[in-house]
Amino acid sequence: MTADIVVETTAGRVRGETDRGVNLFKGIPYAAPPLGKQRFRPPQKVQPWSGVRDAVAYGNMAVQGDNVFGLPPDLLKIFTLGGVQKRDEDCLYLNVWSSGLSGSKRPVLFWCHGGAFITGSGSSPWSDGANLCRADDVVVVSFNHRLGVLGYLHLEDIADDFAGAGTAGMMDIVAALEWVRDNIAAFGGDPGNVTIFGESGGGAKVSVLMALPCAKGLFHKAIIQSGPAVQMANRDDGTSTARQVLEQLGLDAARAGELRQIPAARLLEAQGAVQANASRAPFAERRRMGFNPVIDGKVFPGGPFAPGAPAVSADVPLMIGTNKDEHTLFSGHLPWVTGASFENLPEALKPQLGARAAEVVAAYRRAQPAMPADQVAIAILSDAGVRAMSLQIAERKLAQKGAPVFVYLFAWETPVLGGRLRSCHTLEIPFVFDNTTTAALTGDDPGRLALARTMSRAWFAFARSGTPGHGDLPAWPVYSMADRATMIFDTTCRIENDPYGSERRVWETTP
Repeated sequence: MTADIVVETTAGRVRGETDRGVNLFKGIPYAAPPLGKQRFRPPQKVQPWSGVRDAVAYGNMAVQGDNVFGLPPDLLKIFTLGGVQKRDEDCLYLNVWSSGLSGSKRPVLFWCHGGAFITGSGSSPWSDGANLCRADDVVVVSFNHRLGVLGYLHLEDIADDFAGAGTAGMMDIVAALEWVRDNIAAFGGDPGNVTIFGESGGGAKVSVLMALPCAKGLFHKAIIQSGPAVQMANRDDGTSTARQVLEQLGLDAARAGELRQIPAARLLEAQGAVQANASRAPFAERRRMGFNPVIDGKVFPGGPFAPGAPAVSADVPLMIGTNKDEHTLFSGHLPWVTGASFENLPEALKPQLGARAAEVVAAYRRAQPAMPADQVAIAILSDAGVRAMSLQIAERKLAQKGAPVFVYLFAWETPVLGGRLRSCHTLEIPFVFDNTTTAALTGDDPGRLALARTMSRAWFAFARSGTPGHGDLPAWPVYSMADRATMIFDTTCRIENDPYGSERRVWETTP
């Protein structure tokens, strides 16, 4: 590597590195540290600096807990989705990978990391943007932002001086997009061609960005990977969460101002206690409980996709998709799944499905009569929690008749851990970034390398033109209610019309 590339930003000069033809800049501040009196407030402009600032190491990760999803040890060994940097409130930093700093304007891919608004980082080795820049002439941006209690605590309806606290984390993301608008041309990118994309909680962030008037014009295409957000928390939901946090800390609303002095570690403890209750809620309710962006009627006016797609992004093309076996990651190791039988499965699913549990199990058995009970459980959880809502977003976006929608299903199965994970949640990320050789979750099947190249090229094509098709894929039609054309990403990629249609129709009748 060399450390002799200097770029001028609106706040000052930064020095990056080159590595095998890619220009790397890490840890660039895009907003002022949200510390002290700025805790819970919207982000502020970064203070300019003199001289040249080194940008060769990732910035701090946001404050967050360990293993918040309760993954078992064998999964934690290969689930290297998070970063390893220090966790700190001073976390508003971004990273840029660029194929070149001059010449043609390059499409910008703006990555929103996952983690359900409570964990994760933009410094994961899975989402390192260098291989994307080696494969095509693009610019990749990742970033960190406030999470959990520090980013999404809606206090303004019960306490003074907390306006915007329930959307602070999303406003961080808008500030990062504004930084891209103002600075990315100096890094070789085109501020007029920005694609926002993200997986899981990152896909939910994309969903919310599509509904924010203050983000209009800052991005031009959107990709939601296994992260649909149809309905987020309203003011009452957010206030309920805030009251629970105050109760955990022994405070009443009149003493909410003390939240700015309490150590972040103590806030994180309170967050964990409150989040434990939200994690037991049915999937349809989880975006409304716990720590999520709050629909305040100002910054975040509604939705994001309820009752329909947001008008503010009607002209933004959308690609959206899911993985075939999302919930093997979260539930595949749980005793009630591994020991499932068709006799006990309806009762086990009642916390998620209520009175419909037996009906849904019966419908899935009819659709796939050879599938064993544990796999039926995973299929139901995956569809209820991710796929059904993703298709609902696609349908509501289609109804606008404003921009095309493309739908995919990732079906490649990883051989690791005896194959039990199959096409699990998050598995597509190293394929999209062409980082399968450094992601233990993908195993060592040589077929994964060609699929990674094929998928990353689809993401490039969409970022460049709003259409994901390319020469190594069969023709990829736009999604429609008539055909429901879906790209199946697997060892052999193919188009299927309405895959798993019988299962899809189960959720159409869900209130």
